[in-house]
Amino acid sequence: MAAMPSAASGDRKSMRWVTFDCFGTLVDWNSGFAAILRPLVGDRTPRVMDTYHQFERLLEQETPHRLYKDVLATGLRRAAEDVGIPLSESQARTLPQRWGTMSVFGDVEPMLAALRADGHRLAILTNCDEDLFGETQRSFRAPFDLVVTAERVRDYKPSPTHFHHFRRASGARLGEWVHVANSWFHDITPARELGIPRVWLDRDDTGQDPADACARVRSAADVPDAVRRLFRP
Repeated sequence: MAAMPSAASGDRKSMRWVTFDCFGTLVDWNSGFAAILRPLVGDRTPRVMDTYHQFERLLEQETPHRLYKDVLATGLRRAAEDVGIPLSESQARTLPQRWGTMSVFGDVEPMLAALRADGHRLAILTNCDEDLFGETQRSFRAPFDLVVTAERVRDYKPSPTHFHHFRRASGARLGEWVHVANSWFHDITPARELGIPRVWLDRDDTGQDPADACARVRSAADVPDAVRRLFRP
């Protein structure tokens, strides 16, 4: 594990923020996505999911201001066609229509409660639309202090726009902010490039070098201790 940069607090301790990616980090994207797709594509669900991610990245790069619900529908149609399953427009819209069925990981609420008990403000930086995240928010026990969506910033991570918007909206300075995420591509890499202390919640065992994160944990239960170490003077 790489040495952890200190996030010095000074007299602004009450301004400490912990930001999160949502889907894949707090919400079980893979299981939820598969459950939605299985009635449509059956045993080819894993192939469609793998192919979908490729189309999603292309669509987000081509048109950063495109609503995520359109990315979901278009990406799914193209992915299904790529594996030989044509979907109607209404079938392709199943993903955004059932977005709220994806569940929060079981280890998340105790982590969020511990971070709030430590006095941290919590925020979401998500590649999602306002209304889609509104559905997801209902699955959490308490609202987040700030939510930054792709719809609001008209861009998608790994572009740094979410991070810049959060910094302006929150007033957080470097040293008052830790970012927590599962996705190396969307979150850990841009956070590292911006110098933001970061905790890699490695749920997928993707094999990246943990030295590029300030801390690597395998369960959300270990996030509060990692954040405390990063904020230690």
